[in-house]
Amino acid sequence: MLPLRSQHTIAKPVEVAGFGYWSGKDVRVEFRPAESGTGLVFVRQDLDSRPRIPALVENRIETPLRTTLVAGGVSVEMVEHVLAACAGLEVDNCEIWVDQPEMPGCDGSSQAFVDALKHAGIVEQNETRKRLVVSDVTRVGDAESWVEVRPRPRGGLKVKYRLDYGSENAIGRQTIELAVTPESFCRELAEARTFLFESEAEWLRSRGLGTRVTVEDLVVFGDEGPIGNELRFEDECVRHKALDLVGDFALAGCEIVGTVIAHRSGHRLNAELVRALLVEGEVVGEHRRTA
Repeated sequence: MLPLRSQHTIAKPVEVAGFGYWSGKDVRVEFRPAESGTGLVFVRQDLDSRPRIPALVENRIETPLRTTLVAGGVSVEMVEHVLAACAGLEVDNCEIWVDQPEMPGCDGSSQAFVDALKHAGIVEQNETRKRLVVSDVTRVGDAESWVEVRPRPRGGLKVKYRLDYGSENAIGRQTIELAVTPESFCRELAEARTFLFESEAEWLRSRGLGTRVTVEDLVVFGDEGPIGNELRFEDECVRHKALDLVGDFALAGCEIVGTVIAHRSGHRLNAELVRALLVEGEVVGEHRRTA
């Protein structure tokens, strides 16, 4: 097993601006450096009390098609792409100041957040990162959709995701498998965008949601493939599902060592597995490094 790694934060503040897919409102996100042991914490700077919402699974509530966190009656939503960028780059401690409840959708991927964090610079801190080592097989879900985690003696997090929309549409069946490192995350997952079918987009619009979003802002599939857009990867859809999983696993608040295998899993099951791991597993680490 690899030794515990150092914690990381960013070297300076950096901003990302855009609009929320659900609300259509302009939003600005500012990533700020944070001390060791802080974790990832959202700060609602649009509210006088500047309430803080730690990115922990205990603060997650169920909302359709996105990850939402609530603490002290205050929420932030669609946080999964921000969290995926932080987790993928191993940014452990960061204050994420926002001026709206919803994160900007940008292009539907984590790339804008990755670019910002890399521009800010990632710096090592003088404490080690907490780690949860998977020692047994844990699975949640049912026969139709499930996610499980298994021990991985060589260390690190490995993800295998199986996407299955059947054979009667333009997405079909896709699989991705990779060991998640900052390099592989940036190369294989960060650019993968949110996707949905044209019928789903029309249903959302009919309810007054996503009215500002166009086919240029994410990937909308018609019968023959993407509408008004081109795929960045042939299997972009499954890559985005893996990206979401990395973001949801950030809610553990520690490094998870294991192999995750997911079949048609989504945000709810991902979070359910994280909760189960925190109950069943032992978290170790977070001590000062010696020179």
